[in-house]
Amino acid sequence: MSSVLDSVIDQVDNNNLNLVRFLFCDTANVIRAKASSAKTLRLRLQTGIGLVKGAMAVNMLDQAQTDTGYGATGEVRLVPDLKTFRILPYVPATAMLICDMQELNREAWSLCPRSILKRMIARCQEAGVRIKAAFEPEFLLGRVDGDQFVPIDRSNCFSTEGMNRAADFINEFATALSSQGLTIEQYYAELGHGQHELSIRHAYALEAADNQIVYRETLRGVSTRMGLVASLAPKPSPDWPGNGCHLHVSLWDANSNTNLIGEDQKLSAIGRHFVAGLLKHLPALVAVTCASTNSYKRLQPRAWSSAYTCWGYENREAAIRVPSVYWGQEAESANLELKCVDSSANPYLALAAVIAAGMDGVANKLKPPEPVSAEPSTLDPANAEKNGVRRLPQDLGEALKALECDEVITEALGAEFVKVYLAVKRSEQAQFSGLAAEEEARLHFMRY
Repeated sequence: MSSVLDSVIDQVDNNNLNLVRFLFCDTANVIRAKASSAKTLRLRLQTGIGLVKGAMAVNMLDQAQTDTGYGATGEVRLVPDLKTFRILPYVPATAMLICDMQELNREAWSLCPRSILKRMIARCQEAGVRIKAAFEPEFLLGRVDGDQFVPIDRSNCFSTEGMNRAADFINEFATALSSQGLTIEQYYAELGHGQHELSIRHAYALEAADNQIVYRETLRGVSTRMGLVASLAPKPSPDWPGNGCHLHVSLWDANSNTNLIGEDQKLSAIGRHFVAGLLKHLPALVAVTCASTNSYKRLQPRAWSSAYTCWGYENREAAIRVPSVYWGQEAESANLELKCVDSSANPYLALAAVIAAGMDGVANKLKPPEPVSAEPSTLDPANAEKNGVRRLPQDLGEALKALECDEVITEALGAEFVKVYLAVKRSEQAQFSGLAAEEEARLHFMRY
């Protein structure tokens, strides 16, 4: 530890940094931070930085939900993971560290999302499994002219014209991600005007969630520096295509580092069990992976957003897609894609809940229904029943009720955390219930 700490201090000194941000991602998936001065960093790395417990009972509109029992009293410490240290390329003389939250007795706090994911990773390890994952965000890019958002392009999907118009930003964004150790996989202009997707390489679960935090911070940081606006909101306008954040997951043998999912478009037994677990818990799962009222404006049939509980090979309307593997990388590239995920989801909670659901299927050797190759909304009742096809919750309230009744997911997240999560999310639902669709979309556009 001391050598890693000394390395961090040396980088701060050698780069003449002024501030180091201590980041955490809250219950509402807002990335927040406190910063240490460079001169006091060594001390703060030992002591942590104090944070009022009520910070994790605040909704996306900064409204404190004191009925949770968390308010102005009580404190935890933000304790940085030194392996997450990065010098920020989009603001001067500043670095960041991603933090865990610890009680004053140094125990992991029950409301710390990162610690919740760590607990689920440990359970997988006990079962001989390691999880690799990658989030795949879509975002809108443009400028604000008065009260109007003007997309940076109005091109077609996959269009090189869209790439050309966004090229200056995308190159800056890619360089900034690479400088922070993230490996870029693919990039293209998406369906919507000003909509783009740039994906990064998979990593083991904790690093994958950390990478999503780095990605979001870098996206907003680079766009701000360039005088642009970027939004990852699920449905940034009622009339525009939605922004997904598909989650790719693979299971690896903890001892032999072998991909357990299967290859050549044939899921292994454990892969099928994992799919069955996801399908069983999907109505509750979306309360965490599609975590905003805005999410359910996107989660509609025939919108390539997977509005039904089904799975299929290369079916982009299925909630769980089994992608084709890459030539020459059949074993390494086999994975599952969960499509009903968006960037209103706290990545630590989303991955923790996905792992809990999938591993429940593995532990109980659940069997999935037959894969679906058609558009699920077109299936007749008999085929829908045969393939286990059901409409997912159609609003956040319905999803939260499913979460509340799902013992596997609530146990994985922890009773105390679920109590606070439900209160925060229901407060958001109440705040947005009376708003016009345009105003609801506008508020989410600015937050995510």
